[in-house]
Amino acid sequence: MNTRVDQQLILITGGSSGIGKAAAAALHRNGAKIILQARNLAKLKAAAEEIDPNLERISYYSADLSNEDEVISVADELIKKEGLPDVIINSAGAGEWLSFNEADLGHYRETINSPYLATASTCKVFFDRMQQRGSGHFIIINSAACYFSFPGTTGYAPARWAMLGFAKALQADLYDTNFKVSMIALGKVDSPYFDNNPLSEDRIPKIADWLIPTMTLNTAAKVIMKTVETKKNTVIKPFMMSMMVFLNRFMPGIFRWLMRITSNVKST
Repeated sequence: MNTRVDQQLILITGGSSGIGKAAAAALHRNGAKIILQARNLAKLKAAAEEIDPNLERISYYSADLSNEDEVISVADELIKKEGLPDVIINSAGAGEWLSFNEADLGHYRETINSPYLATASTCKVFFDRMQQRGSGHFIIINSAACYFSFPGTTGYAPARWAMLGFAKALQADLYDTNFKVSMIALGKVDSPYFDNNPLSEDRIPKIADWLIPTMTLNTAAKVIMKTVETKKNTVIKPFMMSMMVFLNRFMPGIFRWLMRITSNVKST
């Protein structure tokens, strides 16, 4: 059964820009009350005022989601002021695409801190506070890189695989309860991520660039809004990406070879 968006209080991490901000705008237009969360307070304020100049159905809270104490304190603060969210959309994430040769030790800590630990911590903190109500919907925004292996992503890809594993484990853990878990795996989205990480865009295997269209932010936002309504377990978009994921299950060796030979990253 579909849930009406206009009845929802929705928290969006990574909501100051990119996919998170686009989802916030779409959900707000359809009547939801939005809480934005990200590190940069100035960007949060600007995003909130752009979406709702009067700040009537939107609020914002700065938080470093890699800091467990801050996740807890900000969660308690926003619950006290705004109420307990119905939906948590985990869209916070970072991480440049680097090869094993290029990365330093800090790269692996940073890429696992966000998005994986940020997502797991956020879901856990709010789940604990939702126990008395007995319901909630956790949406995990992931990259379709979680289904493939290809050169130049020794920090980025494992973190996305961790997100996939967390989503599947959480779905199993909360099966047959009133808590729902959705994972959305997206192909390339025309977002500020690639402006901030130009090296990463250049490293997308050409086979993916040739076959899979780039999604707009508005399209990605519509996918997220529909998932809020349907609570579907797993969503892979665009359609051609879902087909590649399906075929990869049966021909993983061929896909590893295609990803490798069409990559701009060469072995050293």
